[in-house]
Parts: sequence; C-alpha cells; structure tokens
Amino acid sequence: MLKIFHTSHAVFWFLSFVIISILSTSCNKTKMINSNAKNKDSAFFTSQPIEYDLDKIKESGVLRAITNFSPTGYFLYKGQAMGFEYDMLHRLAKNIGVDLEIVLAKNVDSVIPMLNRGDGDIIAMGYTIMGKRKEEVSFTDPYLITHQTLIQKKPDNWRKISGDNIRKKLATDIVDLIHDTVSVRKNTSYYTRLSQLSNELGDTIYIKVLPGEITDEEIIKMVADGKIKYTVIDNNIAEIHKGYYPDIDINTQISLSQRIAWAVRKNSPELLAIMNEKLRSLKKTATYNIIYNKYFKNRSQFNKRIGSEFYTETTGKISQYDDLVKKYTTNLGWDWRLVKSLIYQESRFKVDGKAWTGASGLMQLMPATAKGLGVTDVHDPEQNIKAGITYLKRMYKNWEEIPDSIQRIKFSMASFNAGYGHVQDAQRLTKKYKGNPLVWDDGVDKYILSLSKSKFYNDPVVKYGYVRGSEPYNYIIEIFNRYQHYKEFAKE
Repeated sequence: MLKIFHTSHAVFWFLSFVIISILSTSCNKTKMINSNAKNKDSAFFTSQPIEYDLDKIKESGVLRAITNFSPTGYFLYKGQAMGFEYDMLHRLAKNIGVDLEIVLAKNVDSVIPMLNRGDGDIIAMGYTIMGKRKEEVSFTDPYLITHQTLIQKKPDNWRKISGDNIRKKLATDIVDLIHDTVSVRKNTSYYTRLSQLSNELGDTIYIKVLPGEITDEEIIKMVADGKIKYTVIDNNIAEIHKGYYPDIDINTQISLSQRIAWAVRKNSPELLAIMNEKLRSLKKTATYNIIYNKYFKNRSQFNKRIGSEFYTETTGKISQYDDLVKKYTTNLGWDWRLVKSLIYQESRFKVDGKAWTGASGLMQLMPATAKGLGVTDVHDPEQNIKAGITYLKRMYKNWEEIPDSIQRIKFSMASFNAGYGHVQDAQRLTKKYKGNPLVWDDGVDKYILSLSKSKFYNDPVVKYGYVRGSEPYNYIIEIFNRYQHYKEFAKE
C-alpha cells in the first residue's frame, strides 16, 4: 500500500477541485494545466515533440541544454559557470561545432514538456533511465552508474556514542521505513523506487511530496536541519554532500544499480547518435575522470565552494566588487551583471592582473587611458572600475547611430577591447561588401574577424590596419554567454 500526501491544506485542495471543475465545464475547448498537473505523470501534459534534430541545431549554431541548478551539475562560483554536466556539455557542444546555451529548469517536473515543446534540445541533469520515461524520450548511453540511498539525520549526540548505538537509532533496512514518512519530489526516480518498495513490502510507506522547484542540496539540508526525517538521493550526490553535512547518514541503500544518462526527443535520432558517439569518446579519455573527480570526489573543494560568499546561488554575489559595479553602472544604464561579465572577461576579477599589452587592473586599462581618466593607482578596485565604466560610456556615446540598444552595446564592447578605429574599419568593410554596418551580429563581427587577413587590412577603406579580429569577436560572444549565467543566479 502506498500513501501520498502534499504539504498544502485539505481545504485548499477542495476549493481548487471545485474551481477547476467549474472552469473545465465552462471552457471545455481549452486544456487547462494548473499547479496540480505538475504532480501528475509527465505524460499527462507532454505535447507532441517538435521536429528539431541535429541539422537544425547545427544550422542555428546552438545546442540548448535543459538542466537545473546543482552544486555538482551546474552552478556559478566566483563568476564562473561550472559543474559536471556543464563541463561535459561544453566540451561536447564544441566537438560538434556549436555553442552551448543553458536552459535552466526551475521545476524538475517540467523538463520533459520543456524538451518536447522545443525549449531545449537535450535534458542534461543526471537523469535516471526508467521504463516510463523511455516511453517519452530517448536516452543516451549511460555515462554513470549509481544507486539510491536513504538520507537521514544521525542522533544529536552521535559523536559521543558508539557506532552500534548510532545504527540502532537509524533506519538501516528498508523494512524500517514501514509506517514512516519519506520526503521526495514526485516526478523523480526516488518517488518511483519508494512506490515499488511499498508494493514489495506489502505495507505502507508514506511519501511526502516536495515541490519540484526544490533542489537536491536543499532537500539534504532539510534533513540535516531536522525539518524532514528522510529523503532519497543518488549515492554519488549523497557522498559529496556528506562531508559538508557530517550529521547525515547515507549508508542505507534502497535500490540496485541504476543508470544515469541524458535524454533527447524521440524524433531526434541524429542528435542521439552524435551525442552517444561523443560521450563514448570522452569516457575513454582521462578528461572524463578528471571532471568527475573534480565535482564528486574532491570534498574539500566542494565544501569550499558551497560555503563561499561567492557561491552565487545561495548568496546572489558574483565577486567582492558587486557593489562598486552597481554604483558606477548606474550612470552607464547597462545591467550591472553584463558589466561584471565584461570585467571577468578582462581580468577574472584579479586586481593585480597585467596583460602583455600593458593593460592593468580589473578592467585592464591601458596606461594612457588610465592616466587620461585620472587614475592614480590602476590596481585600486574603485578607481579602475570607475574609470573603466567611464570609458565604456564614452564608447557607447560614440555609437549613437546604432538604433538597437543591444547591438550598440556590442559595438561599444568591441571598441573597448580592440579600439574604436578598428571597429570603424570593420564597419566600413561591412558596408563595402553590402552588409549592414549598423548590426554587429552576422554583420560587422564577420569583418572584424577578416582584419587579420592581408586582403582586408590592406583594403583602401581600412585606416588602422591589422587587428587580431578573433579577440573582439570571441570577446563579445563569451561576455554575453556568461551574462546569461549571471542573470540566472545573481539578483538584478
């Protein structure tokens, strides 16, 4: 017997049922998906998958990966996007010649509908292969084998008592869960396994359904804080968290080995084939083990990250210079997180950074530029940031003829990186070859790239000569890609 209950009050559900019944009878031509549907089987609200396979992904130049925040899979730390899933995806996207775009799923219950309606191209979040899911998606070859383990809190005085006495106070066998409550999210392999256990035991395990928005880390913390008694997590995730939460016990295994994989739409066989090919190749290299150990074995680094002031998911901070950037970006009118991404691109937030060109400090100011802007100490964070943003504002003003604000920002950033004159040269080449000189993307950016070739930097319309065009070209792309991560994690 399996009993399930949700955290909301019974009155709320009764009123919801009445309202939904009224609406469904009066609006029977519209399929209404309400919050209750998130706790139904995913097939209940999965639409027919869109047609979008590898050819269209390559044409777009972007692989969109659906994942969720996780301190092992995808997170932001000291201004850098990191994680096991993220690092793997980044390499695989590069191998197939496309950029990676992260689509953050705020609710794990929604990932299959997101995939099938085209919000993303692949689910990459440590997904357990299950028969029911295989009816809706195609799984890649498994890249990880693990098992499910019970998470429970040790007795408060566990450090002062023997191991045998600790075990006596814990659930050490699945039969100990009979007539007790385990808290998990619904559309997970954990919920499915608990349902199976109830049937196998022929008795009741109560399942408290947690919201799909809660992360594994938050649920483990709820156990450590005594807010819930039990939960279930994959063992590789539990192992790395154990060092940070020493009060939890993870020794009770509740499943056999399970395979972890990524998933694509049923009608994306070409994407499935190439992802399998690339995953197999990656797993044969030492790189795979290095990435895995970095996120699932190195407890000291894990503890350092999630306890850091700059673990952005929990603190909202990107670096110690957030307040300075917010202060001086006000006059610029840009999102401060976009400026932060530019600063990371320039110096990785290192105040003493110095480039071979002579540029120094957080925003890598050239000596003449810094002097002209009144900087007396280029390594002083406030002076450097204030002067750098002032210089960005000057570049932004130079491009008043650009009608689109985002394109104008990109022209400004390219000028900040490569010099205003070189961007003007690229603009003149764009015009000469019948392109749009007022658009950066697929326009002037192509001709900034060409300025490293003699045919173009010797062209009569070019006044400032050679420039290594790949630098400003990639500079813009990387800043805006990083900006997307910053928007997901850092408060506006």
